[in-house]
Amino acid sequence: MKPFLKILLVICVLAGGGYYYYWWQSQSSSKPADAISGKVAKAQGKAASKRGGGGPIAVRTVTVTRQPMPVVIDAVGTVESEHTVAVRPQVNGVLDTVLFKEGDRVKQGQPLFRIDPRPMQASVDQARAAVARDQAQLAQAKEQEARLRPLMEKDYITRNDYDVAATLVKSLEANNAASRAALDQAQLLLSYAQISAPISGRTGSLSVDSGNLVNAGTGGAPLVVINSTQPILVALGVPQRYLDDVRRYWNTPDLKVQISLNPGSPTVADGTLVFLDNTVSPTTGTVLLKARFRNDKEELWPGQFVAGRIVLRVEKDALVLPEGAVQPGQDRPFVYVVRGDKAVIQEVKVARQIGDRVIIEKGLTGDEQVVIDVPLALTDGATVQLRGAGEGKGERDAGKDKKDGKPKQEPAKEATGKGAAS
Repeated sequence: MKPFLKILLVICVLAGGGYYYYWWQSQSSSKPADAISGKVAKAQGKAASKRGGGGPIAVRTVTVTRQPMPVVIDAVGTVESEHTVAVRPQVNGVLDTVLFKEGDRVKQGQPLFRIDPRPMQASVDQARAAVARDQAQLAQAKEQEARLRPLMEKDYITRNDYDVAATLVKSLEANNAASRAALDQAQLLLSYAQISAPISGRTGSLSVDSGNLVNAGTGGAPLVVINSTQPILVALGVPQRYLDDVRRYWNTPDLKVQISLNPGSPTVADGTLVFLDNTVSPTTGTVLLKARFRNDKEELWPGQFVAGRIVLRVEKDALVLPEGAVQPGQDRPFVYVVRGDKAVIQEVKVARQIGDRVIIEKGLTGDEQVVIDVPLALTDGATVQLRGAGEGKGERDAGKDKKDGKPKQEPAKEATGKGAAS
């Protein structure tokens, strides 16, 4: 045999042997896995048969109800003062007296600070003396002009002499007006020595104590900041997809805003929308709304973060279920509807959720019995038995009423839909 054929034959034998070895290894490794999976399937089948062999599954149901439910927009809000004033001095001087305590509520016009008035009072006295001097000079000039007028008419004096006297009168009248203006200015500055509250509200912390020198102007910290709190505003950032709904229901009777201190907590204030911003924020994609609240008890505080709920309208006949009745599905949510003694899966479309209640848009017509607190063993078509709300306590209370040697009687098993829906 030629060497070439011998080499080819050896290669074919080695290749066949390698393939046979690979096939044998793969077969031997798959057998234990198959055996294990078969045992697991067998055990699961036995467990399922044990569960199914225990009789119907006890479930609680609720009746689908129709009731008015609001259409709402939930948003995080920030409390803002409707009017904020930074109180600053308008004259220079020494802060003499502080007439309130930090954090007090003050009324418009109430005195807050008193600056040492003596320098301003001296300016008033000086201006008043200047007015008196100018008035005296003006009176003398008018008398002189009155004496010279008939003399000028009879040509006893020249026209020029009379014109000098008349011009002096007009000059002194102007000086007198300037002196009166200076007196008014001095009196105004003197009034600034007492600083009163420009608005009603609540004061903040003091930045300057009495005895310190204060300067007029906008530089530096204000003496105190006053925030009005009655009424008060809440700013809400609403996603732009709700803009059309807000504009549609603006100024309608049902439109209102409810404020809670925390999500899910009771409402502390009801108000009305008063402002809709004219632009949508390109950064956050939200539009700014503001609502006004009376805040008589000051539940809302400037700078506070709150949970806001905008009620657009009230849907009169909404289908309502508890949150626990709706189960997540692969395609869409579903519920278990009890028909006879069977639990049947019914797909639904959820419109919205308010607290622990879910509003159903499609899938139910009303008056169905829907399973709540769905057991893990419940499947489509499973046999069920309705039980009362207190049946789960049977094992704990079974031995409490055995005075006559008789076990405690179980309560009647019935659906508890009405109570759960409320």
